[in-house]
Amino acid sequence: MRISTVLIAAAAAVTLTACTAPKPSQYASEKPVLDVQSYFNGTLDAHGMFQDRFGKVVKRFVVVMRCSWNGDVGTLDEDFVYSDGTRQKRVWTLQKTGPATFTATAPDVVGTAEGIVSGNSLRWRYVLSLPVGERVIDVNMDDWMFLIDDKVMLNRTAMSKLGVDLGNVTLSFTKRSP
Repeated sequence: MRISTVLIAAAAAVTLTACTAPKPSQYASEKPVLDVQSYFNGTLDAHGMFQDRFGKVVKRFVVVMRCSWNGDVGTLDEDFVYSDGTRQKRVWTLQKTGPATFTATAPDVVGTAEGIVSGNSLRWRYVLSLPVGERVIDVNMDDWMFLIDDKVMLNRTAMSKLGVDLGNVTLSFTKRSP
């Protein structure tokens, strides 16, 4: 009986959290309006960090992104350099699927990322395969990006596994002048 009470309480907490979570439509009137194909075109510099669920900064990194579009298909070629000297490359392929929707794939993304633009925001949801020690775990990513002005975008990604908060990634993007 005690286990069922705990499960019911956990389900209620998840339901309440889902009801109060922000939705892209809440940002529909925010300015400047984000044009994904325009902002993610050219070279961007990003600076970020990963904080574990307790708030401790575990990793810091810089990223150079080279972005281009061919019609409704975009390529985001990212080169990461972490504070411990390790390097990583990720190449995203984006597909515009509607006036405010995108899908994206990358070698370490399980399936397809789903994105929606509203006002100054872009929300991505996807599963990322992350190396952790000697193994790889699949982590749910809830990625929110907010355009601040024509050069700067801020990003916060909540990472979870089986509903358990693992931590957050915080990033700032700066678009280089052409």
